[in-house]
Amino acid sequence: MSGNIELLNNTLAAARAEGRAALIAYLPAGFPTVDGGIEAVKAVIAGGADVVEVGLPHSDPVLDGPVIQTADDIALRGGVRIADVMRTVREAYEATGVPILVMTYWNPIDRYGVERFTAELAEAGGAGCILPDLPVQESALWREHADKHGLATVFVVAPSSQDARLATITAAGSGFVYAASLMGVTGTRASVGAQAQELVGRTRATTELPVCVGLGVSNAGQAAEVAGFADGVIVGSAFVKAMLDAPDEAAGLDAVRSLAGELAQGVRKR
Repeated sequence: MSGNIELLNNTLAAARAEGRAALIAYLPAGFPTVDGGIEAVKAVIAGGADVVEVGLPHSDPVLDGPVIQTADDIALRGGVRIADVMRTVREAYEATGVPILVMTYWNPIDRYGVERFTAELAEAGGAGCILPDLPVQESALWREHADKHGLATVFVVAPSSQDARLATITAAGSGFVYAASLMGVTGTRASVGAQAQELVGRTRATTELPVCVGLGVSNAGQAAEVAGFADGVIVGSAFVKAMLDAPDEAAGLDAVRSLAGELAQGVRKR
C-alpha cells in the first residue's frame, strides 16, 4: 500500500487555493493513553486541523520543551511502542481522511529498521515523517524508502540556517518545509517574532514546497499573524498543555477541540 503524500500535497494546495494557511496540529501518541491519544487527534481534526503530526515519544528529545517532554514521559511510562504510533496514525486517518504524519527523532527509526518503518507507516495510511535531527547528507536511505512507499520527508530549517544550507535541505525534502520560528525548544511564546517571517522568505527563495511555521504559536492572534506570511501554522505545545491542564480526559478532548476551532479561525484571518 502506498502512503498518503498526495493527500498531504492536495490538502496544503486546497488551503492555499482558499487564500489561507493550513492548520497543522501536533500531539504525541500514547498521551494520556494510546486510546486517549487517538481520540485527541480526532478532536483536533473535528475542531478544524487540516493536518496532524503524531509524535513518537522519545526519552531524550532535542527539540521539545518541557510541556511536550511531560506528555512524552507519561506516554513512555504507559509503555507506548512504535506499534501504538502506527495504530494512532491508522485509526485517526481511517476515521477522518485527514493527512497524518509522524514526527520522530532518527534513533527509533534506525533501531526499528527503515524499510520496516516506512512500509508500516504507508500501510497505516500515513502521509510522511518530520525528522528534526536527521542530517540531509545522511538521509539517502530514508528518502529512498519513503519515496518507494509514497511518504513525505519533511526537514526542519531554523533561523541559523544559511541560504546555501536552506537550498540543500529544501531540495531533499517533500510535502512541506518545517520552519522553526526561533532558536530553542518547543513551547508557547508571547510573540512569534520577525525571525520567522525572514526565515520563510529565505526558504521560499529556494523551493516551491509550502513553508509551514512551528514553535511558539498558541492562540488565534498568533495563528493569524503567522498565516500572513506562511503556508501553514504548526501548533503543538498549546494542544498538549490543554490536555495536561484538563481535570479529566473528556475535558481535555473538549479543550483541544475548542482550541483547534479558535486556531482554525485564526488562520483564516491572515
